[in-house]
Amino acid sequence: MDALIEIKNATLRFRIYRNRTPALKEKVIRLLSPQKAAAEEVIEFDALKNLNLSIRGGDRLGIIGLNGAGKSTLLKMIVGIYPPQQGSVHVKGKVTPLIELGTGFDHELSGRENIYLNGALLGRSFKQMRSLEEAIIDFSGLEDKIDMPIKYYSSGMLGRLAFSIGTIMEPEILLVDEVFSTGDAQFVEKARNRMVQLMLKSSIVVIVSHSMDHILQFCNRVIILNKGVVVAEGEPAEMIEFYRSSVAHVASPAVSAVPSAPVAVAAPSYKPQSVLTK
Repeated sequence: MDALIEIKNATLRFRIYRNRTPALKEKVIRLLSPQKAAAEEVIEFDALKNLNLSIRGGDRLGIIGLNGAGKSTLLKMIVGIYPPQQGSVHVKGKVTPLIELGTGFDHELSGRENIYLNGALLGRSFKQMRSLEEAIIDFSGLEDKIDMPIKYYSSGMLGRLAFSIGTIMEPEILLVDEVFSTGDAQFVEKARNRMVQLMLKSSIVVIVSHSMDHILQFCNRVIILNKGVVVAEGEPAEMIEFYRSSVAHVASPAVSAVPSAPVAVAAPSYKPQSVLTK
């Protein structure tokens, strides 16, 4: 297992512009006192701060935290959507990101045409998508609707098509952001089974989820993000308890609600090492 994700001292900073279309008076003020105006109009904040993280072959890493903690942003930084302003992100291996499925769909095109469009956005060639087309259509269950413009699809149908495209190829590095509730109950079960198979075959899996059951079930290592900072790292059960008591400040559920054992998603011989300063 040669796949690797290495993040060193990475800081990702965003800018918020208060007023993108200033009035004439504001433009004059900006000209007379540009420094003051700039300070008032632009707010900067660190979405991720001085992040150090090493993810190796065999890791099934869960990322948990409150809304806005930086979980999805971290996945996007790994993919390369958001490069860090400071530090570095090194990724070795082919990445399959299951993040915001369906991004890039053209609603005027048919489902079949969007297979090729979305495949291209995921970095796959026309030849690859041609060979996978029928398998994607079959898994989505949209055979009779595939040549219809997707603007007529329900949200569930769009989700089924997007999931089928995104999960058709076996990745080396699989990034998952809350994709277990796509479509109806029958499709959700199909999607869950496929996700388990993808995790078995992937060298690295990184999961963002608010479902602690999924984290316990699929992960062998967990980090907790809070306001862009890794505040804790360790075994899933221990980290979930810490998250509930010290970050989310909620009571733990009854013991019977916790799965008794995780599913077999490749128990690695590699033992993760802490990346935090003790």
